[in-house]
Parts: sequence; C-alpha cells; structure tokens
Amino acid sequence: MTDTKMIYQGRILSLELLAGKWEVVRHADAVAILALNEQGEMLLVKQNRPAVGAVTVEAPAGLIDGDEAPEAAARRELQEEAGLDGEMTLLTRFYASPGFCDEQLYVFRATKLRESRLPMDEDEDIEVLWMPPQQVLNGLRDGSLVGSASTVSAALYGVLAAQQVNL
Repeated sequence: MTDTKMIYQGRILSLELLAGKWEVVRHADAVAILALNEQGEMLLVKQNRPAVGAVTVEAPAGLIDGDEAPEAAARRELQEEAGLDGEMTLLTRFYASPGFCDEQLYVFRATKLRESRLPMDEDEDIEVLWMPPQQVLNGLRDGSLVGSASTVSAALYGVLAAQQVNL
C-alpha cells in the first residue's frame, strides 16, 4: 500500500498505519524447534515472559537475525537455549496473528541430537525440561502450563510423531 505512516520504530518491531485504518506490526520472522529425545520426550524451555506476566514452557524458539536462513536460526537457537544441535527438517510455517502482525513462524524438527553449545543471550534465564508431547498439550489445555502458538504446533507434531504418522 502506498499510504503508509510509520507510528513507531523500535529495536525488534515497528508499527505502521496502512491506508489510514489498519495498524500493522512489522516484526522479524521467528523459528521454533521440536526436538525429541530417544524416549519420545519433547525439549522445552521454561522462562519468564514479562510481556504476558508469566513463566512459560515453550519449544526452543527465537528470532531470525537479518539475512539468516530459517534453518540456521533454528540451529543457533537450539544451541543457545539447550546446548544441542541436530539435523533440521521444516515441519510447517505460519503467521501467528495475521490480522495485525506480519511475523512468520517456522517450526523445525531436530533429529540426531548431539551436544553443541553456543552462549545464551544476555537477557535469557532458561531452564531446560523434557516432557512427553501429549503431556505438554494436556498442560496447555488445562492451564497448568503457559505456552505459545509455536509450542502448540510443535507439541501436535510431537504427538503425531509418537503415533508414527509420516511427517
């Protein structure tokens, strides 16, 4: 659209007004990773999320930096948050909230996990957990866990993998 007015420009997002009526958040794309161990448990990270005022349990995830490829971002995030690396396969990608935000989320499955650590971001305080994907979905449904859209997506794929559905 040609009638675009910049309302706010921040470090990780901007807010534009399109055609005088649509508020649009421009946000970098992101990745999330479904990593399953040999017992079929899903890797999760527990962390404080000030934006929602809660401690969340999420699939490892993060923003894609600049010109970084989504797969490279997934690999980097898994190394930073959990000290693991593996072979990445794209499972899906989707817009988290296309009514007002252009952020696209790429969900990868990590297999053949091995140790490989990169330093965490300075603002991250993360606890690594392993849980069966069905338990994650149950906790998200009954409210005992607080998660994200990418965590729901990853857990659903994890349940399908446990049922040996071809992904």
